[in-house]
Amino acid sequence: MANLKEIRNRITSVNSTMQITSAMKMVSAAKLKRAQDAITQMRPYAEKLQDILGNLSSSLDANENPYTQERAVKSVLIVGINSNRGLCGGFNNYIVKEVRRLVANEYKDCNVSILPIGKKMNDALKGTEFAIRGSRLPHQTEKVWDNLNFDSSSEIAENLMERYTEQSFDKVVLVYNAFKNAASQIITTEQFLPVVPSKEVAESNTSNDYIFEPSKKEIVTNLIPNSLKIQFYKALLDSNASEHGARMTAMHKATDNATSLKKDLQLFYNKARQAAITNEILEIVGGAEALNEG
Repeated sequence: MANLKEIRNRITSVNSTMQITSAMKMVSAAKLKRAQDAITQMRPYAEKLQDILGNLSSSLDANENPYTQERAVKSVLIVGINSNRGLCGGFNNYIVKEVRRLVANEYKDCNVSILPIGKKMNDALKGTEFAIRGSRLPHQTEKVWDNLNFDSSSEIAENLMERYTEQSFDKVVLVYNAFKNAASQIITTEQFLPVVPSKEVAESNTSNDYIFEPSKKEIVTNLIPNSLKIQFYKALLDSNASEHGARMTAMHKATDNATSLKKDLQLFYNKARQAAITNEILEIVGGAEALNEG
C-alpha cells in the first residue's frame, strides 16, 4: 500500500491544480462574455454586408473589380487562424488538421502557402515549406491577439488583397473556428478572395439591374475593400470567442476531473490510514499477549 505521505502530497498537488483550473475557468468566462458580445453584434452586419457584396459582384464586369476576377487556381493562400495559447481542448489542433487536409486533398495540385495567425499555428508550421515569411507581412500576426481591433485586422486584410491583385495568389481561403456557443465551435473554411456571388444569385437565372449611388467606380473603390476587411475582422472575432469558450469548457472539465480525483485519493488515503492504525493496534495487542504469556 502506498505511503501515507505520498498520498497526502498527491492530494495537495491535485487540490492546487484544481484551484488553478477553476481560476482559469472564471477568467475565460469573463473574457468569453466580452468576446461573445463583440461577435454577436458584428455578425448580422457582416453577413448582410457579405450578401450585398455577393449581389454587387455579380453585376460587375471582371475588369471593373480586381477582387472578383476569377482565374485558374494555381497558387493558393490558406490563412489558418489559431490562438497564441493552449489549454483550450482541441481548439488549435482542429484547425491545424483542417489546414493539412486542404493541402493534402483539395489543393494538392496547387502551389500552397499558409499564413499562420496565432502562435500555435505558427508552431505547427515550423519545419514545413508552406509558412509565409519575410517583410511582406505588415507585422507579426501573433501580435494581433494582444489587442484585437479593426485597425490591426485591416492591416492583414489589406496585405491579402494587395497580394491577390498582384496575382501572387489566385485564391485566398480562411480557416477558423466559428463561434456557436461556449461548448461548441464550428470549423469553417471560407473563401476570402476572389469575391463570389451569393448562393441566391448563383442559383437564380434572373439578372438584377442595379442603380448605383454613388458611382459604380466609387463603390468598387471603397465599399468592396471595406467589406472584405469586415469579413476578415468577423473571422478573427469568431475565432477569439471560440477560443475563450473552448478554454472555459476545457478548464471546467479539468476542474471536475480534479475534484473527482481528489475524492478518490481522499478515500484511498482514509483506507490506507485505517489499515495502518489497524496494523498498529494488532502489533500492540500481539506484543501485550506475548508479555502476558512470558
